[in-house]
Amino acid sequence: MRTSRRGAVDPFIVMDVMEAARQAEADGRHIIHMEVGQPGTAAPEGARKALTEAMAEDAMGYTVALGLPALRARIAQLYGEWYNVDLDPARVIVTPGSSGAFLLAFSALFDAGERVAIGAPGYPSYRQILKALSLQPLDVQTAPENRLQPVPDDLRTLDFEGLMVASPANPTGTMLDSGAMGALIDLCREKDAAFISDEIYHGIEYEAKAVTALELTDECYVINSFSKYFSMTGWRVGWMVVPDDHVRKIERLAQNMFICASHASQVAALAAMDCREELEANMAVYRANRALMAEGLPKAGFTQFAPPDGAFYFYVDVSAFTQDSRAFARELLEEAGVAATPGLDFDPVRGHQTLRFSYARSTADIEEGLARLKMFMAARGFV
Repeated sequence: MRTSRRGAVDPFIVMDVMEAARQAEADGRHIIHMEVGQPGTAAPEGARKALTEAMAEDAMGYTVALGLPALRARIAQLYGEWYNVDLDPARVIVTPGSSGAFLLAFSALFDAGERVAIGAPGYPSYRQILKALSLQPLDVQTAPENRLQPVPDDLRTLDFEGLMVASPANPTGTMLDSGAMGALIDLCREKDAAFISDEIYHGIEYEAKAVTALELTDECYVINSFSKYFSMTGWRVGWMVVPDDHVRKIERLAQNMFICASHASQVAALAAMDCREELEANMAVYRANRALMAEGLPKAGFTQFAPPDGAFYFYVDVSAFTQDSRAFARELLEEAGVAATPGLDFDPVRGHQTLRFSYARSTADIEEGLARLKMFMAARGFV
């Protein structure tokens, strides 16, 4: 049968790495997972208990397209707790993961052929979703001196209708402070471009709290998810905050694209928001793992990286060892039993020289992974 050009998107390489790791495990090998961008923990116990109780009483049919009113109100409350932002729950839309939010946002904001600027390195699905919607992703090469975050000088001479930023970022874990984000918002205002802030790693920060775009402007789209801090990746539930006059447009799109986010996942998400003790225990593991990585990666020869402000990744320059990060990652998996993600997923131009290591798993796994990395690099004379 015929196919469309819109469907000719690139593969998500990390998913291929995950499959190769799964096959290795099926063959009886013990693989250390540093490739996958998800917590190694389950959804909070309170969330699972709440869903079990709800399923005994509720048929779990459709919810309204914008999401359960109680969940939207609780998300709005979170903005007061975390950022001292007074947010109207009417502006909150519950979505089928952040991926559903990206589809809704890009569909609501842009017409076919329009350009959306994204920093490189950056989350690869931005680029592929934009392509699938007949939009043009505009990769903006960011600089190490800016901790691989976009700055106005990277964008000022470019033509675009939207800018997508992420803080904390995937794959780098670096963040935009209030001044840096404000400068990008001001530039978008000058260019009459939409500003979209991906905030799905909020809550997973170390020295400083992440800044939400809603502290600076209401004229933006903010996207978040229960996948990372709330440890609910497979539940596929997220949210977005939009200006008042965009809510009805998003509602119409959501009704037709998705009907609603999973009712069961929304029930669990609502309860998860009050499981702070368990979620902060997860954060203690991430902090310990981050310290291990910051110390252990240089001992294994990986010295070129920006220490992450948030999320749970180290994005490492491996140009001293290879010009083919995909082949290097394959050797790491085959010979050391460590799964890592080639940078080509995040930066088509420079990604052949980088790897992303995730430290979201158990501390024991991180310790074992670092030991294996050191042995692998020592065997090649790199350390």
